Amino acid sequence: MTAICWLGTALLLFLIGSLLSLLLNRNEGLAIKLSGAFSLLGGVAGVLCALPVLLSGQTVTAEYAGPFAAFAHLTLRLDLLAAFMVLVISILTVVCAIYSFAYLEEYRGKGAWAMGFFMNLFIASMVALVAVDNAFYFIVLFEAMSLSSYFLVISEQDDEAVSAGLLYFLIAHAGSVLIMLAFFLMYRHAGSLDFAAFRAADMPVGEASAVFLLAFFGFGAKAGMLPLHGWLPRAHPAAPSHASAMMSGVMVKIGVFGIIKVGIDLLGATEAWWGIVVLAFGAVSSVLGVLYALAEHDIKRLLAYHTVENIGIILMGVGAGMIGMATNHPLLALLGLLGGLYHLINHALFKGLLFLGAGAVIYRTHTKNMEIMGGLGKLMPRTAMAFLMGCMAISALPPLNGFVSEWFTYQSLFTMSKAGGIGLQLAGPIAIVMLAITGALAAMCFVKVYGICFCGAPRSEQVERATEVPASMTIAMWLLALLCIVLGIGAAQVAPMITQIAAELSGQTATSVATAATVFPGDVNQTSLNTPLLFIMLLALPLLPLLLFSFTGKNNRLNFIQRGTPWACGYGYEQRMSLTAGSFAQPLKVLFAPLYRMRKTLDPAPMFHRSLDATTDAAARVEPVWDDHIVMPVVGAVQRLSRVVQLIQYGDFRVYCLYVVAALVALLLVTMA
Repeated sequence: MTAICWLGTALLLFLIGSLLSLLLNRNEGLAIKLSGAFSLLGGVAGVLCALPVLLSGQTVTAEYAGPFAAFAHLTLRLDLLAAFMVLVISILTVVCAIYSFAYLEEYRGKGAWAMGFFMNLFIASMVALVAVDNAFYFIVLFEAMSLSSYFLVISEQDDEAVSAGLLYFLIAHAGSVLIMLAFFLMYRHAGSLDFAAFRAADMPVGEASAVFLLAFFGFGAKAGMLPLHGWLPRAHPAAPSHASAMMSGVMVKIGVFGIIKVGIDLLGATEAWWGIVVLAFGAVSSVLGVLYALAEHDIKRLLAYHTVENIGIILMGVGAGMIGMATNHPLLALLGLLGGLYHLINHALFKGLLFLGAGAVIYRTHTKNMEIMGGLGKLMPRTAMAFLMGCMAISALPPLNGFVSEWFTYQSLFTMSKAGGIGLQLAGPIAIVMLAITGALAAMCFVKVYGICFCGAPRSEQVERATEVPASMTIAMWLLALLCIVLGIGAAQVAPMITQIAAELSGQTATSVATAATVFPGDVNQTSLNTPLLFIMLLALPLLPLLLFSFTGKNNRLNFIQRGTPWACGYGYEQRMSLTAGSFAQPLKVLFAPLYRMRKTLDPAPMFHRSLDATTDAAARVEPVWDDHIVMPVVGAVQRLSRVVQLIQYGDFRVYCLYVVAALVALLLVTMA
């Protein structure tokens, strides 16, 4: 089968799973199994669709008449970037489908069939969106993705979920309007809605810049970058955990995909300041995202803020790549896009793992509040170990995948600081410092998360009763943990494939990827990129004997396999004195108090709620105008006329006969006249 056939098969399987889940709404157990099974098969078909394109490096296209052939051709184009996105979506889909078999049992009788219906539609719309090569179908599928994810957000149907869903709905559609305006400007020059025509159109610099800014902020709203992030820390915690994993791991990447699609693929990244804008918003998002995460006690809300942080890191790589393209520095372009795209797939894996791990904890403890957790490492050991792998990966610790992508991002920023004029030489070090601060705070945050949730002693009775989650949930988490290890240790094999994508986007010849362990390229014109494999091995090998000795030693102090009373910060008999999530972050909250106050200023939720309240009040004032001045006067006149007409109603049959005779006489007189 060809890649296009596998793509069609994947979409068909998702749609069948969605339809079956809808039809089986009265048999939720069967609906859960069938929707999950078809989602799983669709994900496998998506992987089989993407791999041949990525391995061969050949773009595959197909064109169909479609229902709107008169003005929009249904064109499918699987280039390397589209295939890469299909692969990322499909991998996480497979894992979340396995997870859902047990997880959705918690939602029996609460609309589990609806979750299966909207989840399959959500995935199908994302897969189709990255493959279409026409602006009309792109917008339609973008809308389908937004609407299906909106219904996943409000699936709990409580006040917080509905409020979060409304905010997400408003920001998502505000972004859609900006994207449509960008496509309309390109359509005016191209005379067609096909992306191929957009690529060939010769737009003036001013209009091209307007298109870029419209698309950047439109897609940035979907990506959750600051200051358009207000929906994200509310919508992700409200959705079911496997949906949160898909939204955070994949859906926000559609925003990044859109920025790359318009800024690089369609417009060619011709202006250096476009890349600087992307880099600047990415740097601010990364630092503030992790700062806001540190202050959170809700585990899913904390992870949502880390999505803002990691989107910022991805945008830093993409921005550096765009600067390299605009300033004609091939190595910078390749390094930046390599770092951004590598972190894109890495974040999908470890953030998906962390959301699934958080879902497993909530599944057993029925709380998102980290303050009342603790001691789950003993009670849920398989979940705890998988979650620890995710914490290490997102903290960029070797030999896991997060380290590799941040390594390439650092290399791109070091290269930028040496490759351009004075502006870039200043921007590079500033971005490096902000990325370093982000990495340090991320490590601190996940020390807090893992220590408060899984270490120490349980802080509540409901946590003391927690047990390990079902096998399908642990299998899903461990699959992602394994992939985090593979993409870290196997960087020398993965990086060349992603470099091919970066080379196709930037119009460069892909350089060979060496395994040298250097901090940054010594020469801007060198023709090799550096992967950190050797550096990882140098760090890991000295620790290997220590780990083996620790696990196998029988009577040594380093033996990890020991049982005893957990450390309670020296306050085992006074729970109020023990370390909490709030006390852990308190010094930073005091130190960065102005930035935390800024969060309220940047949060668009109050503005939207004020606007909604004002609109509701205005509607309440306007609504009676029609009734008071038009409807009610007419009703009053009819009632007065009725009372006058009522005078001729005597209730006497003989009088009514007289009325009939009088009416006949009147008609005769009229006809005679």
